[in-house]
Amino acid sequence: MGDNLNIRGPQDAAKINIHEPWEVEYWTKKWGITKQQLIDAVRAVGVQTKDVARYLGKPH
Repeated sequence: MGDNLNIRGPQDAAKINIHEPWEVEYWTKKWGITKQQLIDAVRAVGVQTKDVARYLGKPH
């Protein structure tokens, strides 16, 4: 099943998809970070939201 393009937040809140612009926008606004900070965090710890939040020092 493909992504619902009408939803502008994460399709799966447990994972971060940095290849979907609306997900990048959602997470960067939620955590008050830049796109590059999000990309760097995902590269460092993977796509699991809890791991990225911990890495960034942000609430999950």
